[in-house]
Amino acid sequence: MTNFVSNLKNDLPASIVVFFVALPLCLGIALASGAPLFSGLIAGIIGGIVVGGLSGSKIGVSGPAAGLAAIVLTAIGTLGGYEKFLVAVVLGGIIQILFGVLKAGVIGYYFPSSVIKGMLTGIGIIIILKQIPHFFGYDANPEGDFAFFQVDGENTFSEIFKSLNYIRPGSALIGIIGLGILLFWDKVLSKKAKIFQVIQGPLVAVVVGIIFYNLTASHDLLNIAKTHLVSVPVPEDTSSFLAQFSFPDFSVITSPDVWVVAFTIALVASLETLLCVEATDKLDPNKNVTPTNRELLAQGAGNIISGMIGGLPITQVIVRSSANIQSGGRTKFSAIIHGFLLLISVVIIPTLLNMIPLSVLAAVLLIVGYKLAKPALFLKMYKLGWKQFIPFVVTVLGIVFIDLLYGIGLGLAVGIVVILIKSYQNSHFLHIEDKSNGKHKIKMTLAEEVTFFNKGAILKELDSLPNDTYLDLDVRKTRYLDNDIIEILEDFAFKAKEKSIDIKLISERGIIENPDSFIEFFKLRTKTA
Repeated sequence: MTNFVSNLKNDLPASIVVFFVALPLCLGIALASGAPLFSGLIAGIIGGIVVGGLSGSKIGVSGPAAGLAAIVLTAIGTLGGYEKFLVAVVLGGIIQILFGVLKAGVIGYYFPSSVIKGMLTGIGIIIILKQIPHFFGYDANPEGDFAFFQVDGENTFSEIFKSLNYIRPGSALIGIIGLGILLFWDKVLSKKAKIFQVIQGPLVAVVVGIIFYNLTASHDLLNIAKTHLVSVPVPEDTSSFLAQFSFPDFSVITSPDVWVVAFTIALVASLETLLCVEATDKLDPNKNVTPTNRELLAQGAGNIISGMIGGLPITQVIVRSSANIQSGGRTKFSAIIHGFLLLISVVIIPTLLNMIPLSVLAAVLLIVGYKLAKPALFLKMYKLGWKQFIPFVVTVLGIVFIDLLYGIGLGLAVGIVVILIKSYQNSHFLHIEDKSNGKHKIKMTLAEEVTFFNKGAILKELDSLPNDTYLDLDVRKTRYLDNDIIEILEDFAFKAKEKSIDIKLISERGIIENPDSFIEFFKLRTKTA
């Protein structure tokens, strides 16, 4: 009980910050998806309460994902309505549970660290770029549209330049004030007393934003239009509130199109979740390890429930998760409480929520983005060498100039190429000694594992050996020799006679100098490998 209370001191303030980050994203992703606004809130609530409760992640937060917005938008049109699309969400959840049962969560462990770090940095940069227009009061593009080419016809950078022509003084002023509060709270006040750690800066910034909106409502220059405020649906009574829920039309369950969309949702949502799990575990100061198969089961259950009551598809989301970590969240109660805050607020105080300027929430997201994409990280990755830096940069550029999944795919592809290059280079080691009795003495030591990737490098090295050479071929450390390599060595044993190259094979069984014995040795290695 003491431990729970101790963690709650951190989890409750963190959950409030996550709530303010999640609120505009839930609404914005629903708008970008062409779905009812309330569907985004449902997904946020289920992602917090249900997935948060079932997940094994202590600091991950789930909700509607920006990466699925384009898929949802297309699928609603293809399937002929939102209720039919919900069937695909439910089926996608069932498929995710199947993934979890089949232990597909192991896939998440095969993404290079450089790509994961690139993903975090890329998302941080895109958050900053996407929030600049909202910060100045230009809200043509919905929150949560993180693709380079936007639903409003602009791209990330043209939107920023265009927003400079539509700066709203009131929105910009309260955005700057909110950003100042956040920075002062983080850098100064939070270090002065514990009360400033319990009461988080984002909460204060939002309260100041609401006060500012009300005080300037009649001011000609500083007033903030309704279009630049949070826009939560406000039901008139209980029946109108319940009318916001949608339910799946299972009459289309036999349609192949529905199953294609369901599998697409399951695959993309699972991949995003596993990537986010890897990323949040790296950000977690306590270095907890999330059970990935359990996470797929939790996400699947969440998507089934979300789809059954009209919500968007759910994934674990890095923006909310990183906000949770940055705000000091320690256990899953932070994610769960944020879900309850969403539920309670949309039921009890939607009118109050609709007084929050979007520019203040943009300021909160700017801080989240900066902490994900600190400039020092680029220098750190550069110092680690090109094998880490190139996949990192490609991932960042892909996320900023295309979208999340393409960026990760490009980074992974480059990472694989880097591995192949290093495998090509590290297949063997050559040591050349001075001439002995008129002949060069060369020692070639093969690596522990030599595969067909190394074929070109070894073939090139053997062909370049000069005539009249002593070659010591050391395979004592080699545990695996691919058949392609064995064939090259067998062929070279015959060619060596023509070039007056004397070969001595050094193996764990001793030294072999007869070329015919080489062939027998390699054939034996092929069978045992």
